[in-house]
Amino acid sequence: MTETKRFSVGYALLQKKRRSFIQFSLVNLAKERGIDLIKIDTDKPLVEQGPFDCVIHKINNESWRTQLNEYSNRNPASILIDSPDAIQRLHNRVTMLQVVGEIEVVDSDEMATFGTPKQVVINDFIDMEDIKDMTCFGLKYPVIAKPLVADGSVKSHKMSLIFDKEGFEKLKPPSVLQEFVNHGGVKFKVYVVGEYVKCMKRKSLADISEEKLGSMRGSLSFCQVSNIINVKNEEMYYKSLEDAEMPPMGLIHGIAHGLHKAMKLNFFNFDVIRDTRVGNRYLVVDINYFPGYAKMPGYESVLTDFFWKVLTKNKPTKMVDNAVDEVEEQEALEV
Repeated sequence: MTETKRFSVGYALLQKKRRSFIQFSLVNLAKERGIDLIKIDTDKPLVEQGPFDCVIHKINNESWRTQLNEYSNRNPASILIDSPDAIQRLHNRVTMLQVVGEIEVVDSDEMATFGTPKQVVINDFIDMEDIKDMTCFGLKYPVIAKPLVADGSVKSHKMSLIFDKEGFEKLKPPSVLQEFVNHGGVKFKVYVVGEYVKCMKRKSLADISEEKLGSMRGSLSFCQVSNIINVKNEEMYYKSLEDAEMPPMGLIHGIAHGLHKAMKLNFFNFDVIRDTRVGNRYLVVDINYFPGYAKMPGYESVLTDFFWKVLTKNKPTKMVDNAVDEVEEQEALEV
């Protein structure tokens, strides 16, 4: 009796990511499909492990990138998802959003448009003196201050709202100043796995009225902003979240597909807000590599299906930038 071939997917993830992503439900479902998820020991050379049919990873350092290159050269049939060079683009908040401008025009029956918020980079304290006049850069207060580096560290998540010139006193360059856009207190988090797209509503910073803006001074961390500005009645807030209109799914899928092609990445999500000044304009404000997929309903079947499509292509290659490009799209869009 011929034994059915099993596939091995090696995963190299930090402990926190392993706990959230490698759930028993995912491991068991993959195993039922003939796919074994195997932990890569990051304390040992990668070339001494496996070989794996596929490697997935989220580790950001030069040593790991060198190991991946060496492993790939020795195991040309092993599929690497995704290329470290492609992932690197998302570690900088400037290059991260530049890719949105590389996407071809997206057709939408709703006549909706998309783009990114206006933003400017502060590289050092000299820049800060020149940049306090927001009008020179087409911006106006308040502005969102974000660290330039987006590497998933605690520091990279420290963001604040700056309401006037005095608000720059606590800012530490290099940083990105991004226009704040009222967006109804709701953001749309779009998860992408190859060609699969899932859009979900999430709570966000509440709108800031002109009246409230006039009384704000200095700067506030995002946590402080949420406590001061967000509605007091959480039950009413979540009711408004539930009632919030979803963006046109044709537009969302078009952006997701465009980013997938332009970035040559399979595992990512991006945050979209609706600009309430225009109504039918949507802004991509953030893109993250290998997000918390466990927060996406049914992530186990989505990831297992993706692995199966990639592994059964039987196409030897050093790196797969668009692992499922040639596979017939199946249920590419789910709301």
